[in-house]
Amino acid sequence: MQLAERSASALIPARAGIQVDKATIIRRLGLAEYASTYQAMRRFTDSRGTKTPDELWVLEHPPVYTVGIAGQVEHFPRSGDIPVERVDRGGQITYHGPGQAIVYTLVDLTRRGLAVRAMVALLEQAVIETLRRHDVMAERKDRAPGVYVDSAKIAALGLRVRHGCCYHGVALNVDMDLAPYSAIDPCGYPGLAVTQTRAHGVLADATEMGDELACRITRLIEDK
Repeated sequence: MQLAERSASALIPARAGIQVDKATIIRRLGLAEYASTYQAMRRFTDSRGTKTPDELWVLEHPPVYTVGIAGQVEHFPRSGDIPVERVDRGGQITYHGPGQAIVYTLVDLTRRGLAVRAMVALLEQAVIETLRRHDVMAERKDRAPGVYVDSAKIAALGLRVRHGCCYHGVALNVDMDLAPYSAIDPCGYPGLAVTQTRAHGVLADATEMGDELACRITRLIEDK
């Protein structure tokens, strides 16, 4: 892993009465294989303690489909040789590939006083605010987690919570090959349109957008 960067430090009392570091660590991991990153998230979550700082991992993946615990085979790829990984996040199937900005959120929800739905809303809000800075107007949809621009999905998200801590996170389409989405029903919705920031005139690449999104998530988390 590359050098961690930290936000401004602040100490807050945990529920157990100890002092914990509120600052969130942002790790920039570049292009990382999905399977090893997934196992690293699980290990981090299982081994963290009450004083472990929260971390955001900013990265891209080589081409891969991931299927959540609700995944149904009728939504799986109908063609192609891109690998499919079954994982323990919520939701159905989605695609990851180069040019997509991913932020994995390893956050102690209990310590932050965040419910799962509140964390989902926070991630959606972070994407909406990040896009607004680039003059792209995005929105949520009822009963369809994620962020949309003109009814096309631009960001997908999914979380898993263990021991009061979440992992997985949010993926923002930036400047990528969208063709693999046509082989699946994205997030379990047949015919769902997908888009990316480059299609809306944003010149920033996935690295830049990932950094912006991670900083926005950090601010929203630490304001809680």
